Amino acid sequence: MVTLKKANSELFRRTPDETFSSFQKLQEHCQQEKQFSNDIWQMPQTLDPHLARNSVSLNLDGQDSDIQLNDWSFSQFCRLASVNKETLNRLSPETASLVLQETLPSSNKPMQVLTAGQTIRSMHGVAYTRLWNADLLDVVAEYASDFQAPQKAEGGGTGLYCGEQDLFAFLIDPTGWAEI
Repeated sequence: MVTLKKANSELFRRTPDETFSSFQKLQEHCQQEKQFSNDIWQMPQTLDPHLARNSVSLNLDGQDSDIQLNDWSFSQFCRLASVNKETLNRLSPETASLVLQETLPSSNKPMQVLTAGQTIRSMHGVAYTRLWNADLLDVVAEYASDFQAPQKAEGGGTGLYCGEQDLFAFLIDPTGWAEI
């Protein structure tokens, strides 16, 4: 029951840039995310958090400019440094950068840093294996070919969402059951 309530709440909390009117548009978005993302492997002690454009930024190997963190990657970076995100958010960006510089661990294992343009989408250790949303949706398209997006909710939601850390595709098949 809790899962159903969480799924239902997604209808109302998503911003327009995270909602999609058709399965095809969601699939195209996820394909573009995959196509235009890059994995950069870098040692944690070389990430160099610093102040740029009034926020915490990082320098990555092979990048000419400062890379910004999104909310998800900032959360992951805080966990890497063992610093509470809420505490850092109360500090000035300059002070937060200094705290992160002081608390980053030294390691002999690299971090997997996923970037898209000038933004870090996520950060993971060597044990993480990425399942791309695009690959998951390819399976859905193959085995649930009669899928239709639900009708639009009062707030404009359709049951098709893709945010920086999750994807929802509520399946409605009016012609019968999809067997996988």
